Amino acid sequence: MFVDLAKITVSSGKGGDGTVAFRREKYVPKGGPSGGDGGKGGSIYFEGDEGLSTLLELKYSKQLKADDGENGKPKKMHGKDGEDRVIKVPVGTTIYNEETKKVIGDITTHEQRILICKGGRGGRGNVKFTTSRNTAPEIAERGEPAETKEIRVELKVLADVGLVGLPSVGKSTLIATVSNSKPKIAAYHFTTLAPNLGVVKVDNERSFVMADLPGLIEGASLGQGLGLQFLRHIERTRIILHVIDMSAQEGRDPFEDYQKVMKELESYKYDLLKRPQIIVANKMDLPKAQDELELFKMQLQEDIPIVPISAATTNNIQQLLYQTADLLDSTPRFDLYDVKDEEDVVEYTLDPKEKDFVINQGPDGVYEVTGKALRKIFDMTDFSSTQSISRFARQLRGLGVDQDLRKRGVKNGDTVRIFDYEFEFLD
Repeated sequence: MFVDLAKITVSSGKGGDGTVAFRREKYVPKGGPSGGDGGKGGSIYFEGDEGLSTLLELKYSKQLKADDGENGKPKKMHGKDGEDRVIKVPVGTTIYNEETKKVIGDITTHEQRILICKGGRGGRGNVKFTTSRNTAPEIAERGEPAETKEIRVELKVLADVGLVGLPSVGKSTLIATVSNSKPKIAAYHFTTLAPNLGVVKVDNERSFVMADLPGLIEGASLGQGLGLQFLRHIERTRIILHVIDMSAQEGRDPFEDYQKVMKELESYKYDLLKRPQIIVANKMDLPKAQDELELFKMQLQEDIPIVPISAATTNNIQQLLYQTADLLDSTPRFDLYDVKDEEDVVEYTLDPKEKDFVINQGPDGVYEVTGKALRKIFDMTDFSSTQSISRFARQLRGLGVDQDLRKRGVKNGDTVRIFDYEFEFLD
């Protein structure tokens, strides 16, 4: 089964907690703190594999998770790191963040690896908090929380040339004639339900990959029929071969067919009409085809090359291949995504425009403090330890939370809510 779209939830591993421990060995005076650090949580990676051709395995995987890091141990022993999880996907796969709608990564080469969710850092054990003033700290950090994302995974076939056109215009016959692809061919609409790829050899030095894509219907750019599946796969192609049935069979008008397809290409994103196009006038071996071609040329207002062929009899096929190869030689690859559409997932860096914390007054009148940087500090604090709570209070002052609360009129003894906890403000 060909599957080119999957939506799943991916989660990295949580960092292991640091440990509070002290050496109590016989004959070892003043043993001191010995709590080890927690291990790093595993990360989620997607990796290109040219041996795969479908997203079938992801289609039935609703959630993927990496291993958590192990907690630290006594005697300064570091917890074991969580194992990374590497998901193999076909070359040509694009990963989107469903929440932000931005591109996380675009896999275009074999063994290309992209970080999707980074594993949480392990919390530090109490041995790391030893100072000259506090030689026996009872402070340990919790591990950094896991990162979770709702993602959409799309497979877009890698081809230099894409065959487009309405159903039953001869695309499958054409690719079967010029390449090693063996698509199912029949005289009824919608025979092609999945893209077919074939390598086309032009001469001793030149070859290219051609894709026979599912037929369009009117309204495809709005998601009707197989439209979006079809249009997704043409995004990577450098040249479009627009196949038209010039025999005017079944009462169809070749120019109207051409306009319908052009409308769908124009309505879709990624500026598909910027790609060079060759009109392939197919089925020229049938009656009326030559007359229809002359009429089509008079109606066409654009300067687009037209190559008449017969895929069934292979007439003029070689000229089409040479003309396509010549056009490929002068056509660069197109960027699918703007920089603004891409999401940076390499590090836990904060947006410079995003504040460390935000203070709002809740419906009950209590001031609430939230924020991305504050959330990380909050989640890594062990609130069962008095020393850890004192350290958390110092971190709040360092961020400027106390100062901003005073400016808003918070006084000594007032209640302040930080995420799930309520604290008494002490000035």
